[in-house]
Amino acid sequence: MFNAMFRRTRTQNPRANNDRRRSSYRDSWTKKRKFHGETIDVGRFISKTQRPIKRDVVVSKLSFIDLSVKEKLKKAILSRGFITPTPIQEKAIPAILAGRDLVGLAGTGTGKTAAFLIPMLNKILLNRQEKVLIVVPTRELAIQIREEFILLAQKLDIFSVAVIGGANIQRQIRELRFRHNVIIGTPGRLRDLISRKFIDLASFGNVVLDEADRMLDMGFLNDIKQLLSLMSKKRQTLFFSATFSDEIQRLTKNFLDNPEMVLIKSEDVLSRINQDVVKVPTGADKIEMLHDLLIKIKFEKVLVFSCTKYGADKLSKKLFQRGFKTDSIHGGKTQGKRQRALRMFKENIIDILVATDVAARGLDIPNVSHVINFDVPATYDDYVHRIGRTGRANKTGAAVTFVS
Repeated sequence: MFNAMFRRTRTQNPRANNDRRRSSYRDSWTKKRKFHGETIDVGRFISKTQRPIKRDVVVSKLSFIDLSVKEKLKKAILSRGFITPTPIQEKAIPAILAGRDLVGLAGTGTGKTAAFLIPMLNKILLNRQEKVLIVVPTRELAIQIREEFILLAQKLDIFSVAVIGGANIQRQIRELRFRHNVIIGTPGRLRDLISRKFIDLASFGNVVLDEADRMLDMGFLNDIKQLLSLMSKKRQTLFFSATFSDEIQRLTKNFLDNPEMVLIKSEDVLSRINQDVVKVPTGADKIEMLHDLLIKIKFEKVLVFSCTKYGADKLSKKLFQRGFKTDSIHGGKTQGKRQRALRMFKENIIDILVATDVAARGLDIPNVSHVINFDVPATYDDYVHRIGRTGRANKTGAAVTFVS
């Protein structure tokens, strides 16, 4: 059935298929917002940060020096400045090194990327025939993981290819022809390249699904099942997710072999974020209200969330016309433009980034001092993921939500 589906894909316009997928996701998102977003208790958006509470500091008993990995990999880890593993790394890395399948439940910013990259790199060092597939929901997360991979693997003679939508597919095809052990990709582009026979998953004995819950939210359940069905039956499978929904549980039961369960209770992100609301009177100009807010608050970087691509572009343009250094990021932009906007935001060339929820999960954007929900998120979980872009690295953050 899977091969038949790929044959249909080849005979149709791939762009049309992608447009239909995006349209379907947008329609489901709109319904989700209609029936959930408008019923969120606004009181949950108001919370003041508390005076820090003294807690016993939990120090990892493990050091990266103590890991049972190749010496050259240890040097690469230390060169990244990694000394003591985070909780997810401390529990996950030994299990993966032992060859176990794994389900890692932890939020963003907990060190999940290194938790799977380090043992996978060691596995390749031990056997250069090993191949690893890393599947993620968004282009930005794929690029972020590849950047971390390059930093860890640059002296190990191990190479990767990122295959993502919105980027030049011919360039990706050329890169796939060169020696590589790791492919990092989004489901749609992976399917496309498999259908064109540029990727043969039968030769891959390792797979990592990162942000698995997000991929299910975006409608990629069948894609995940089909990708896994094409891989070697004898494989190591790693699932990383912020939540453990019924669907995730069914996937792990069907596709993982006696997995190690690693649950990390992250410090409540909300405890470090000052949350408040701005009430918008009927007929009021929200952009004018946002302008007034931005000139009053002291900020380093502001991430502003809009629910639509059109709204994000419009808001960014209006703020730019008012003298703010701003840009927008959403799924309708080319990959080059999205990466350019992210780079300018990270490098302080702009200090306001207007985004749809594409930027809410998985991305590591340092020093975001404020998150502003110009549009109310669809669900409370979406709200938590949005405001989780601030208050990171033990800093205090601020979140403001505009409500009618």
